Amino acid sequence: MDEKKKIFALDIGTRSVVGIILEEENKQYNVSDIFVKEHVERAMLDGQIHDVVAVSKIIKEVKEEMEKKHGPLTKVCVAAAGRALKTEKASVSVSIKGKRVITKEDVLHLELSAVQHAQAIAAEKNSIEKSKNYYCVGYSVFQYQLDGEEIGNLIDQQGDEASVEIIATFLPRVVVESLIAALHRAELEMDALTLEPIAAINVLIPSSMRRLNVALVDIGAGTSDIALTELGTVTAYGMVPIAGDEITEAISDQLLLDFPLAEKAKRDLLENESIIVQDILGFETAMDKANVVKQIEYAIDRLADAISTEILQLNNGKSPKAVMLVGGGSLTPDLPKKIAECLQLPENRVAIRDSSAIQGLRFSEKIPMGPEFITPIGIAIAADLTPVHYVTVYVNDQPVRLFEVKQLTIGDCLLASGTKVSSLHGKPGMAIIVQINGQQITLPGDHGLPPIIKKNGVECGLDEPVQNGDEIIAVKGMDGQSPQITIGQMLDDIPSKVTFINGKKYEITTLIKMNGEIVTTDTLLKDRDELEIHFPNTIEELLKTTKQDKLLTDLQPFRIRLNGKETFLLAFSSKLLLNDNPAKLSQSFHDNDHVQVVSSKLSTIKHLADIKNIPLYYQINVFFNGKKITMKKSRIEWYRNEVKLSESDILSHGDVIEMKEMEMEPFIFQDLFRYVEIDIPKESSGKFHLLKNGEETTFYETVIDGDKLEIVWDPVFR
Repeated sequence: MDEKKKIFALDIGTRSVVGIILEEENKQYNVSDIFVKEHVERAMLDGQIHDVVAVSKIIKEVKEEMEKKHGPLTKVCVAAAGRALKTEKASVSVSIKGKRVITKEDVLHLELSAVQHAQAIAAEKNSIEKSKNYYCVGYSVFQYQLDGEEIGNLIDQQGDEASVEIIATFLPRVVVESLIAALHRAELEMDALTLEPIAAINVLIPSSMRRLNVALVDIGAGTSDIALTELGTVTAYGMVPIAGDEITEAISDQLLLDFPLAEKAKRDLLENESIIVQDILGFETAMDKANVVKQIEYAIDRLADAISTEILQLNNGKSPKAVMLVGGGSLTPDLPKKIAECLQLPENRVAIRDSSAIQGLRFSEKIPMGPEFITPIGIAIAADLTPVHYVTVYVNDQPVRLFEVKQLTIGDCLLASGTKVSSLHGKPGMAIIVQINGQQITLPGDHGLPPIIKKNGVECGLDEPVQNGDEIIAVKGMDGQSPQITIGQMLDDIPSKVTFINGKKYEITTLIKMNGEIVTTDTLLKDRDELEIHFPNTIEELLKTTKQDKLLTDLQPFRIRLNGKETFLLAFSSKLLLNDNPAKLSQSFHDNDHVQVVSSKLSTIKHLADIKNIPLYYQINVFFNGKKITMKKSRIEWYRNEVKLSESDILSHGDVIEMKEMEMEPFIFQDLFRYVEIDIPKESSGKFHLLKNGEETTFYETVIDGDKLEIVWDPVFR
């Protein structure tokens, strides 16, 4: 039969110190003794010992009282108060532009950088010079982001920027060190150490239940400590600085009681439906429980709201599946119901748990079993089953001591050593800036390499577990290089086309100038280079690139200045065809397209007069010897640069033309001879008569339209 093992544990709280003797036999536990001693003065504040001498005195008194029944006690199990934990939220972003994919190691590096940032925030808020004076006892990821959008997992993703936001929990080293100092003064040696939230969770929420998202709230006198479980582990810790004293103060205010009497009234209400109180004026009043609860309801609401808000903050904004309440403050009337309302949970999902909920636990006679004893019992059992030890490892030959709250990793050791995790990763290479067609473009350098990390000479990752005595070497990764990139590598596509212009083949390539000099696509880019990159996109640009200046001129709208006025003659312009279809200079062209410029026919003065409906002549029709004859005289005189033109003279683009209208002179008989040939009859005497409409006339006789003209020859008389 195994010998009984005695475990001495202390719960050193803000209001009191609770001593407990736990007997263990064949993994069965029996609570054989509990002793409570309240602090005489304010020696504890928010879980941290502020007066080591005063606290050690109370510890010694508890120890000596329990030694009367159980003999000498030299070793003790204790817990660091959950309310001493510091929880901070922090986020970190890193550029991943140009990186192939994000690896698991990249994500862990990003998370640890965020934890270190949170560690620095915690140190700054609490006026402690170095962030390494904090133990990180756990963190959970609030969210990942890729390019500003929330994403479930960063591994194997690509983009420009990756971010992580975490909630991390820290324990100040001074809390542990002051605890050890107080024990030494009380002639006690620390046998094992745990955290109060872990102690309570270990006895109330076994490992099999931790896959559920459950909140445990330990409501003491000055603070309410919170721990959350999910997916088999404790995911977060938190604290709100209000608890049972808030209710006591409300009773004091409403019933005019000093604080000690208000505390007694609060305790009496737990066991009685009515109480008798004497206020500061000396009046005694009998009050029923319901009336008192109604008067202090505002304080209960405030406590419930504070606890619920912190739970939601720690649980990524969502309510847990259930809430367990322990500690003396959990007995506050209506508190479970109000917390359920705040978290929008059914009332039966928020419950007070006392010592009877601990499986496999027995109690000796007259041992109290209230919820305020859950944590002391949990400290004793946790110290026996899962004691927390100090671990010493060596980071780059420097010893580092860690508080083994959880399975420690390389990342934890780097954080504890004060190594700046973000500085271990190689810096990205210097970017270069170039200008392309006036637009500034930044080309990032190569990403730096991750650090080389070795444990006991073997290369490993940041999540590698460590044990006492391990030697860790962390070597900064190599910095990235500035980009070595050619023009061709920078440009996605460098087009070239074959075209035919009026049947002739042309190969069109991209023209690239760097700092004013023509270069090739193999040219390396340097910082501040200025590039001009041009490829013809329209037919007009094509003709300019191939130096078809004459064709471009021909395609301009035909223009002259006529009597001082700009005149466009589209009929005289050349025609543009693309693959035999009418086209415009602004149209694009494609590979193997045929461009043709069809010149217009030569343009003369007569063409101009026809287009402008300008009559060139005055004219009449007469009949000569019965045959119709048209006679005409110039009506317009045309000049170019003061040189007279005929109707057959050719016009050119941009000509300055003057047109002068002439006064009409009457036609005379003599004008006829410009249009007809006169043959003298052989048998004529050579004498003739001029007739107009049958009457004799002269050469200078005016003729008009429709006149009948004749020349009559005298015959030869023999």
